Amino acid sequence: MIKNRPPVAQMSSVVAPVQDSNTMGPKEVELILVKEQNGVQFTNSALVNPSQTNTQTEERETWSKKIDFLLSVIGFAVDLANVWRFPYLCYKNGGGAFLVPYLLFMVIAGMPLFYMELALGQFNREGAAGVWKICPIFKGVGFTVILISLYVGFFYIVIIAWAIHYLFSSFTSELPWIHCNNSWNSPNCSEINYNIFNDLNSSYVGDPYMATPAAEYFERGVLHLHESQGIHNLGLPRWKLTSCLLVVIVFLYFSLWKGVKTSGKVVWITATMPYFVLTALLIRGITLPGAIDGIKAYLSVDFLRLCEASVWIDAATQICFSLGVGFGVLIAFSSYNKFSNNCYRDAIITTSVNSLTSFFSGFVIFSFLGYMAQKHNIPIGDVAKDGPGLIFIIYPEAIATLPLSSVWAVIFFIMLLTLGIDSAMGGMESVITGLIDEFRFLHKHRELFTLFIVLCTFFISLSCVTNGGIYVFTLLDHFAAGTSILFGVLFETIGIAWFYGVGRFSDDIEEMIGKRPGLYWRLCWKFVSPCFLLFVVVVSFVTYRSPKYGNYTFPEWANIIGWLVAISSMAMVPIYAIYKFSTLHGSFREKIAYAITPEKDYELIESGKVRQFTLHHWLTV
Repeated sequence: MIKNRPPVAQMSSVVAPVQDSNTMGPKEVELILVKEQNGVQFTNSALVNPSQTNTQTEERETWSKKIDFLLSVIGFAVDLANVWRFPYLCYKNGGGAFLVPYLLFMVIAGMPLFYMELALGQFNREGAAGVWKICPIFKGVGFTVILISLYVGFFYIVIIAWAIHYLFSSFTSELPWIHCNNSWNSPNCSEINYNIFNDLNSSYVGDPYMATPAAEYFERGVLHLHESQGIHNLGLPRWKLTSCLLVVIVFLYFSLWKGVKTSGKVVWITATMPYFVLTALLIRGITLPGAIDGIKAYLSVDFLRLCEASVWIDAATQICFSLGVGFGVLIAFSSYNKFSNNCYRDAIITTSVNSLTSFFSGFVIFSFLGYMAQKHNIPIGDVAKDGPGLIFIIYPEAIATLPLSSVWAVIFFIMLLTLGIDSAMGGMESVITGLIDEFRFLHKHRELFTLFIVLCTFFISLSCVTNGGIYVFTLLDHFAAGTSILFGVLFETIGIAWFYGVGRFSDDIEEMIGKRPGLYWRLCWKFVSPCFLLFVVVVSFVTYRSPKYGNYTFPEWANIIGWLVAISSMAMVPIYAIYKFSTLHGSFREKIAYAITPEKDYELIESGKVRQFTLHHWLTV
C-alpha cells in the first residue's frame, strides 16, 4: 500500500486501535512507515500484543475451574438467612401457599436480576464500580453497592464469631446451656419454664417471666447484655468474642489475599459442608417425636392468606435479599469468568439451588421445632420464630436434649460457620474487587489492600462484641442493607435496561454466549423488574418501623445514626452523578451525551450519533 510522504524523518511508527468483536480487550496495529531511497514510502503493519504496550492493563485473573465459580456464587447466596428466615416466613404466611408469591417473584424478578448481574460483570470484566463505563453517570450505583457490602460485613462477621464461640463451648461432656447453675445465670433462670418462647428476641434481663438456660447463656453468658443499660452504654469489647472475631478475620484474609485462586478452593468446603450437615440433621430430626407435626405445620396450605398484602410483601423482600443481588458480589465473581462462559445457565442453576436449599432447610428446622413443641406441650407457633434467636437459643436448646448432644452441637455450629464464612468472603470480595478495579494502582498491592479492608472491618466490628454490642448489631442489621439495597438495585436496573439499553445489553450477551436473550428476559429487565423493585422500595418506606431489641426501644439519636448509614450509601448515586456532570466539558447537550454514552462510543458523540437521543432507543425491547 502506498501512502503520501510524511514531512518527517527516515522512520516512524503509529499505533492505531482496532476493535475486535471476538475479544474483550482492544487490539492494536503498528503501522511502520519505511522511507526508501527513491522517495516512495511503503507501509508495513503488524499486530501488537496488548501485553507489549504500556497502555494496556495486565490480563485479568480467571477462576481455576468453572466449579469454583459456581460454588462461590452458591456459597454466597445460600447463607444464614436461608436457615433462620425462609422457613419461618413459610410457616407465618400460609405454609405451602407462600410458595405461590415466592416462586412468582423469583421468576419475574429474582432470576432476571441475578442473570443481569452475572452478565454485566462477565462482559465488562470489572467490579461493581468499573462496569459503569457503559453509562458513566450511574457509577455512583457501583459505589452504593460497595458501601452496602462493607457495612454488612461489619455485623455479619459478628454472627460467625458467635458461632465460633458456641462451637468451642460445645467441646464438653455437658453443654453449658443445659442448667441454671452457671456463674452467668440469674435468679429468673428456670429449666422447665418456656414462657420465654412467646418473645424469642426479647431481652430477658428483668423480665417477669422465667428464662431458659439457653436464653440466658446467649444473652448473659455470651453477650453479657445484663451489664449494659443500652446503646449509650456499650462498655469494652469482651475478650472471648474478640478472640473469635480475630479468628474470623484471619481466616477471611488468607482466603482472599490472593484473589479467586485461593477463595475458589476454600468454597469447596464452605459451600458443600452445609448440605451434608443439613442432611444429617434432617435424618436425625425426623426420628424425633413431634417432628412430623412440625413438618405438617411448615407445609400446611392456607390459600386465604394470599389475600393479605403482607404475604406478598414478605415474598418480595425475601427474594431480593436471599439471592444476594445488589451487593456487587455477583458482578465481582462473574468478572473473573472467561468471556465465553455461559452465564445464562449459571444463573438458572444457582438461583434454583438457592431456592431449593431454603425449602429443604425448612424441613430440618421444623422437624426440631415440632419436637420442642411436643416436648414442652406448647403450640408450634410459640417456638417458630426467625432471626438469631432461632439458631442461638431455640436450636441449641433442642440439640441439648438429644443423646450425644455435644456431637450434634459441634456439627450444627460447623454448619453455621460454613454458611457464614463464604457469604462474608463474597461481601469482602465485592469491596476489594470493586475498588482495585476502579483504582488501578491497587492491583499491585492486593495483599496489603485486603489486609487494610479486613482490619477496618475488624476494628469497627469490635463495637458489636461489647456488653451492649447486640444493640449496635441490631441497628446495623436494620439500616445497613434494607431500603438502601433495594434502592441500589432499582437504579442498577434502570441504568442498564433504559440508559444503556436492553438491545445493547442483549447484544453483549449474544457476543459472549452466542445466543441472544429471549423476549421474556428483555421484558423483565425493561419493565417488570423495575416496577417490582419500585413497588418494594415504596412499601419498605411505607411499612417502616423503628428497630427494637425485645423491650428495648432505641433512642432517637440512634435512629438518626441508622438513617445516616442508610443514606450514606444511597447518596452515592446523586453525588457521583452531580460530580460527573460538573466535570464534563461542552454544552449542556454534550455533557448529557458524554454522561450517558458508553465510554468506548465517545467518538460517536462528535458525529451526533448518540443512541439515547433517539426515540428508537427508548422504545426498543
